[in-house]
Amino acid sequence: MNHLVVYAHPNAESFNHAILETVVRSLQANGHRVVVRDLYALRFQPVLGQDDLAALDAGDVPADILAEQELIAQADAITLIYPIWWGGQPAMLKGYIDRVFSHGFAYVANAQGIERLLEGKKGLIINTHGTPKDIYDQTGMTEGLKLTTDTAIFSFVGIETVGHLLFGGIGYGEEETYNGMLKEVEEAVVSLFPAR
Repeated sequence: MNHLVVYAHPNAESFNHAILETVVRSLQANGHRVVVRDLYALRFQPVLGQDDLAALDAGDVPADILAEQELIAQADAITLIYPIWWGGQPAMLKGYIDRVFSHGFAYVANAQGIERLLEGKKGLIINTHGTPKDIYDQTGMTEGLKLTTDTAIFSFVGIETVGHLLFGGIGYGEEETYNGMLKEVEEAVVSLFPAR
């Protein structure tokens, strides 16, 4: 399978980066082809501006958007790895979705409804957050995050969400705890995307 991993964290020493390395290593060990898009390292322009809107409406897709869309089109599976900041995605990733998952590429909306243009692809989301997981579960945040990504993004464009891992209490755990989380990531990836 062709896997596209979209990663959004500015710190190469972060736990998110350890998750990225685990995902890539696990996929490659199972014989999958992996392309990583590190949005901060790429200095991806996240702001959807009027120039973008005009160009997209005219069918003249800006080069940086087109490059990402071509990678998505080639992918059988898409994995998003990012931290939860202020109850949502980092602006970098939100901007990636705004600009790249555009009308006419990821979906078409018309009087008949929504046509999902990315059907047949699988999606995995891996998030971290500083708040303990129990609190997110009890307050409804966990379910809210799944609705705003699994449903409002992936399902909206036809991507089947096959997994969504959320790890809480990041920044307050022991090394053993983090190692256990990375093991969970590895097991999930191997299970969801077995050897070819």
